[in-house]
Amino acid sequence: MISLSLVVVALLPFALAAPQPDAGVIHVPIVRRSQTDRVANLPKAMEALRAKYGYQATNATYSKRANSAAVPITDEQNDSSYSGVVSIGTPAQNFDLILDTGSSDLWVATSSCTACDAINSCTSCASTEFTTSKSSSFQSSGTPLQINYGSGSVQGAISQDTVSFGGFTITQQELLAVSATTSGLLGGVLSGIMGLGFNTISALNTTPFWQALYSANQLSEPLFSFYLERYIDQSTMNTAPGGVLTLGGTNSSLYQGSIEYLSLASSPSYWLLNVNSLSVQGKTVSVGSSSLAAIDTGTTLIAAPTTVTASIWAQVPGSMALMGAYAGLYAFPCSTSVTVTMSFGGSTWTINPADMNLGSVPSSVSGTTTQMCAGGIFDIGTSVGSGAGVPTWIVGDTFLKNVYSVFRANPAAVGFAQLASGLSPSTGTSSPNPAKVSSSTATSTSGSSSSNPLAGAASHNTNIAISLTLLASVAAYFTLLL
Repeated sequence: MISLSLVVVALLPFALAAPQPDAGVIHVPIVRRSQTDRVANLPKAMEALRAKYGYQATNATYSKRANSAAVPITDEQNDSSYSGVVSIGTPAQNFDLILDTGSSDLWVATSSCTACDAINSCTSCASTEFTTSKSSSFQSSGTPLQINYGSGSVQGAISQDTVSFGGFTITQQELLAVSATTSGLLGGVLSGIMGLGFNTISALNTTPFWQALYSANQLSEPLFSFYLERYIDQSTMNTAPGGVLTLGGTNSSLYQGSIEYLSLASSPSYWLLNVNSLSVQGKTVSVGSSSLAAIDTGTTLIAAPTTVTASIWAQVPGSMALMGAYAGLYAFPCSTSVTVTMSFGGSTWTINPADMNLGSVPSSVSGTTTQMCAGGIFDIGTSVGSGAGVPTWIVGDTFLKNVYSVFRANPAAVGFAQLASGLSPSTGTSSPNPAKVSSSTATSTSGSSSSNPLAGAASHNTNIAISLTLLASVAAYFTLLL
């Protein structure tokens, strides 16, 4: 008689090769990185956002605008933005790029890049830069392009190269090889941006990487999805898990119930929905007649029109409009828990009070001895640019951390679902300084070392062959980064 153990051994190769449920879907954790004082950086963040969507004058010619896989992304600067590792060139060079549904271009700082300030003092642009001469597949058109932001600009040459992200590859992806930036535009290990909007807002006038995958039938489903983890009110840390981005599918372990899809409110450009209703402290606030909202993972806050923002904060006792460099922001007594709900025409979603509290404001800014905290919804202004499809609201990570979000190309829609039990619940506490930061490295809450954000990345649904491929990728990744 053949022993059971021998049968198991004999069948093992077939078990390894056999497709598992959700085969081809890789779910890898996002990792996050923090900064010491995000409140001090809010004026810069507001300025950049207004410029990104054309709410203030700039000299910009353009505004930054059959498988599935999930890729690591990093929570940058206390939930300010989320980045992922993108490989460019032959052989591949790896870079941390901001994942931005509010833009559509890929750009990366090159080894020839200089970052200069107003007195022409120049340094390198990023800690990790693209050496174009080491890539045999790099091609430059020589055509210059400059993209301006509220916080600075980038200049470079329109180029193309092999780009890989989450196991997917486009061999001739157009990108901007950046040779100059404004000083301080890129911080930490960031090297550029990966735009996840539609081609219609591409400054490069090209097809974004994700859309190229869809056009080439590389995605099992014509969509990508996000779970953005929260940094607020956790123990002091420098880096920690930040969530999951899944290309070509969704991760059913991260949400419960069904995904509610809402058709885009305008032709594909930004991911646009209409804000249908909003409440603050249980009281309904009118959203006005102009409520077109861009759903933007590259934005920290929620931006609303002037009159709506004033009405929102009028519901919070003791709140006040800030002035000077902080104009547009509102502050409220740190002892107050601010509860906001939003709807885009379907379900009503609650924003965790911790996400509405950005941290304490210095008394020199608030002008009061009461400890005041900056709020997560700010006044973007009333100038909405020109042309159809220009958003008057920008809905960023303050909201998106509270839902599982799905961005679908066909039929074009944004979907939201309730997070799985235990993931960023819709209730929480506010504290005077919710962003607890130090230079020390924290232990990953997912059970993997923070020095290895990909450890334990594959979900239980991922087939073993893909898991082994990931393991090899992890080893290569960490020889190059951090």
